[in-house]
Amino acid sequence: MSSEKSRRSFQQERNELNALVLEEGGVGIRRFFNLDHSAYNEGALSAKTKEMLGLVASLVLRCDDCIFYHLIRAKEEGMHDEEFREVMNIGLVVGGSIVIPHLRKAFSRWEQFKDKGENNE
Repeated sequence: MSSEKSRRSFQQERNELNALVLEEGGVGIRRFFNLDHSAYNEGALSAKTKEMLGLVASLVLRCDDCIFYHLIRAKEEGMHDEEFREVMNIGLVVGGSIVIPHLRKAFSRWEQFKDKGENNE
């Protein structure tokens, strides 16, 4: 996904593709999608903490779509600048220098939130 795609177009494309997969993928795929969705619900850990964990894992796995998704969700759950910086630091420490290109994109996306007045410190 190019860095120019907006959050709205990303989410629209993701929703459309998820609908296709869920319609055509069969029961096993639907069960996995449900498991994935349920894992991020409030529990012993807050939804925000779980999204930040997802963000770290996505950074380490070097999945830009996953990074963007969890960045959006963590922001929606109230992640602020300092938490974002710490999450990125953990991902970098765990993943090593190979995650740097993805770290750059994550910081760029986070700055886009700020530019639109969507960030909270």
